[in-house]
Amino acid sequence: MADTKREIERKFEFRSTKAGRRGVPDLTGTAAIAAVTDQGTAELDAVYYDTPDQRLAADGLTLRRRTGGKDAGWHLKLPVAPGVRDEITAPLGDTVPDALTALLRSRVRDTPLEPQVRLLSSRKLSHLLDADGALLAELSTDAVLAERADATAAWTEVEVELADGVDPALLDAVEKTFRKAGLRVSDAPSKLARALAETGGEPPVRTAGPGSGTGTGPAEDTAGAHVLAYLREQRDTLVAQDPAVRRGLPDSVHQMRVATRRLRSAFKTYRRVLDPAESGPIGEELRWLAAELGVDRDQEVLLERIQTRLDELPRTLVLGPVRGRLKIWNVARRTGSRRAALAALDSRRYVALLNALDALLADPPLGKAADRPAEVVLPAAVLRDYERLTGRIEGALSMAPGEARDLALHEARKAAKRTRYAAEAATPALGKTARRLAKAVKAVQTLLGDHQDAVVARDALRGIAVQASGAGESAFTWGLLYGREEALAGQRERELPQVWAAAAGPAAAVRG
Repeated sequence: MADTKREIERKFEFRSTKAGRRGVPDLTGTAAIAAVTDQGTAELDAVYYDTPDQRLAADGLTLRRRTGGKDAGWHLKLPVAPGVRDEITAPLGDTVPDALTALLRSRVRDTPLEPQVRLLSSRKLSHLLDADGALLAELSTDAVLAERADATAAWTEVEVELADGVDPALLDAVEKTFRKAGLRVSDAPSKLARALAETGGEPPVRTAGPGSGTGTGPAEDTAGAHVLAYLREQRDTLVAQDPAVRRGLPDSVHQMRVATRRLRSAFKTYRRVLDPAESGPIGEELRWLAAELGVDRDQEVLLERIQTRLDELPRTLVLGPVRGRLKIWNVARRTGSRRAALAALDSRRYVALLNALDALLADPPLGKAADRPAEVVLPAAVLRDYERLTGRIEGALSMAPGEARDLALHEARKAAKRTRYAAEAATPALGKTARRLAKAVKAVQTLLGDHQDAVVARDALRGIAVQASGAGESAFTWGLLYGREEALAGQRERELPQVWAAAAGPAAAVRG
């Protein structure tokens, strides 16, 4: 079993030996701090684990096994924002707990985690209290000894970690007091980072993964350089969202799916930059991953939509055990869906996908257009997707309302998404013209997405109505919701020509 705690902290160091001799100033009277109470000294022994090429350190993660103090055990720290980390703890044992290993899988893959650095710290701990005696923060002064192979380093570090719910502005007030006393914010983001630097190790860099090539890549400002930069950004997002998905954090599945879709879309859009014979199979594996992640997420979105529509109805129109029936329907559809998504992330197929993606980015199969100027190649690629979208929308609008038109509009939505992603990928090179097109096409995508959601919701509502009727319950409310979704879909279809017309100007600007 692993527990999670959000850490909001700031680390300091003495600017000079003289300041160090003076020590940490009394913080009583700083902001809301009314008292500082001594909590004694603890002797801590922490061994930090990483891959031999330090992949965790390169991404700002730390994994340690620590004894001594009140929180002995395994600690995994994941960066959230500057000065903010999530600390996930597990009971003390001789090997890395499975719960933590899973959270590191997207980075570690099959590479073993091994001891890298040992930190021995003598920690003097104080509590910073408000006028009511409530804990505001913990103040730690650590005398640290780092041991790495035959090298050692020693320093003193001061850390202030906020208690839950305390305003981070307290750290600014503490920093102001500390500056006057000769302390400054530490340059190192963590003890491990400082230990690696001060024991003579090379700064870790983001690796491309096991088995990757060493291609030099295209020259700066070429189409290849811009496309590869975009692909690396999406790869990094995919890897970073993996532990968030496993932890069930809000929006994490959506963000991971978007990264897979953007990667796959870029492979298709920029097929003259990267050889599709090499990128195509990876794109198919990305489609598999997005589908595996999507089962639970799509059901979650559908449930939220139906609940929202239900909440909008007057109570007099909610007949029968409607919410109970909705709960039964949802449980039946979601049983095992999250388990299936996690199983995909634990599979050999997923690791093979990540390794193949890393290998492609490290030694990219560049096409003839890769070395051409970005401002020539990228607009042409974006406009090819835009013309494809034009054909899809015009074809859908020419159809009579009905199931065939619904399917055509769904295909147009997918084409809009691809065009938007293409424009977003081109924005660093093309600037505001690509940005405006991405914004205009996003509006089209959003409208078509709402239309498709209404189509899917109608199908679900019909099924729930059948279940309710079969159980002897009133189907009135479900039929009413069906009618509202049908009306909304019709409204979106009527709005489409105007929203689509707004994309013509930005597309013309990209065309030049």
